[in-house]
Amino acid sequence: MPQVKIIAKNFMDMVASLPALKLDKLYDNAFICEAILRSLPPLAKKYVLQMLYIDVPISAKLLQEWVLADGVSKHNVAVDRLVQLRVFIETVDRKKESTYRLNPKFQINLQKHIVHGGVLPREPMPSTITVRLPSLEDLEAYAAEQWECFLLHLISSAQAERTTNFSSSMMKIFQRGLLSQRDKEAPKLTESGFQFLLMDTNAQLWYIIREYITNSEERGVDTADLISFLLELSFHVTGEAYNMNTLTDIQRNVIKDLADLGLVKLQQGRKESWFIPTKLATNLSISLSDLSSRKQGFVVVETNFRVYAYSSSKLHCEILRLFSRVEYQLPNLIVAAITKESLYNAFENGIMAEQIISFLQQNAHPRVAERIPSVPENVTDQIRLWESDTNRVEMTPAHLFDEFPSRDVFEAACDFAREYGGVLWEDSKKMRLVVKAEILGQMREFLRR
Repeated sequence: MPQVKIIAKNFMDMVASLPALKLDKLYDNAFICEAILRSLPPLAKKYVLQMLYIDVPISAKLLQEWVLADGVSKHNVAVDRLVQLRVFIETVDRKKESTYRLNPKFQINLQKHIVHGGVLPREPMPSTITVRLPSLEDLEAYAAEQWECFLLHLISSAQAERTTNFSSSMMKIFQRGLLSQRDKEAPKLTESGFQFLLMDTNAQLWYIIREYITNSEERGVDTADLISFLLELSFHVTGEAYNMNTLTDIQRNVIKDLADLGLVKLQQGRKESWFIPTKLATNLSISLSDLSSRKQGFVVVETNFRVYAYSSSKLHCEILRLFSRVEYQLPNLIVAAITKESLYNAFENGIMAEQIISFLQQNAHPRVAERIPSVPENVTDQIRLWESDTNRVEMTPAHLFDEFPSRDVFEAACDFAREYGGVLWEDSKKMRLVVKAEILGQMREFLRR
């Protein structure tokens, strides 16, 4: 079974992939400079702050003297990251010795931002205009509900409890790698789609945002402008209302797409309309590792392969169906069983044993989360064994050749097939030969001679 990996990159990976001109354009915004600084590894932050008021290049040898001998590997990682982001501009002289200096735009704007602070292009609207703003708890519940609805639509639009018309931008992201559709058939999850559903929420968010940015130019949106707006959005205050009139037409379309995902909540007043950022939006500039704090788990796995999920979420039930047999569902409890058949079905859909085990461990109920291991070893071992069973036999399209007119022709055919690496099996006594289907044309041409 081919292994399909989904890599969830954060914003800084997207920023690093931009051309030099677009990167320099980003650094015109002081908030982007701060977001870049916050995302850097600790040692890279130290280098930036030490060089913030140094206007001459620093040699690579001198820079390396700033760390102890056992910190060379971290030093190399920090310098590589700074060069990728063009925070460091590297110059190599004739003697092949490198020097580094801070990007002038980045340096000047970060200096101003640190000394004088910064003002966002938009300020929160006064409470006299906005009424009945949701509490932080309500906003968090709204974000979770929107995200759940989004994932239920991904599994099957029929599973969603309420109708949501996702924009064409969001649907293109689905079609890009998570869903496939043939003719008039209903869209189906791809292998990547099944794997996506078992990922952590933060990793899922990074994946969707990455694809959204990647597709931006197809919609006539400049990638650098979009990244700049999304990073800027992360500096807004969770729960505050911001006037929609402060946005450009392109930014309004982006905000509507983000509302589909639960990153913002849209509200309409008598005369004005506004958007309210949720934690999903204000955490955008934070690295994925910084968001990896344990969430409240809900799954208990027993040694008899029974699964008890203490949840009322329809999404949790559908995700459990991906690799287990759901037996019954109570108002706040889902009871399922991990069986050989349910796992074989998961493996056929491209889900791997380690992803299932990781999901069960990451979502372990607090009562069992502190145990080592949180999922019984006999269960995890058996899941891996059942996966290895599926890899015992490998199917290869092949063709059988027999009834050769003479042994010389048979041996010549065997030699020809070996030359192309196409021999799967041969029986010299009965003069039978099995070759890979990919060399069938060459074999037929050879035998006609």
